Amino acid sequence: MAEVSRDSEAAERGPEGSSPEAVPGDATIPRVKLLDAIVDTFLQKLVADRRRPSGIPEKDLCSVMAPYFLKQQDTLCHQVRKQEAKNQELADAVLAGRRQVEELQQQVRALQQTWQALHREQRELLSVLRAPE
Repeated sequence: MAEVSRDSEAAERGPEGSSPEAVPGDATIPRVKLLDAIVDTFLQKLVADRRRPSGIPEKDLCSVMAPYFLKQQDTLCHQVRKQEAKNQELADAVLAGRRQVEELQQQVRALQQTWQALHREQRELLSVLRAPE
C-alpha cells in the first residue's frame, strides 16, 4: 500500500520530480506534453513493476490520477470563488463611487443655482441703484 502511494506521488510530481504547479506559464514544454509524460512514466512504472491491482492499465491509471485531478479541480474552484468574491467587492466599491459622484453632481448643481440666483439679485440691485440718476 505504501508503494502505491509513493507511485502516485511520483506520478503527481512528474517525470523530473517537480510538481506540475512549478511549471511556469510560458514554459517551453506545453502542459499537454507534460501530462502525457506523466502518464507515460506512470504506465512504464506499472509495467516495470508488474503491479496492476485490477489488471487493466486504464483503470489503474484512473484510480491513481482521478484523486489528483479532483484535488486540482477543487483548488481551481476555490480560486474561482475567491476571485468572484473579490470581483463583487470591487463592483460594490464602483457602485458606491458612482453614488458619491452623483451626490457631488447634485451638490454642484444646487450651488450653481444658488450662485445664479445671487448673481441675478445683485444685477437687479445694481439696476435699481443706478436707475434714479
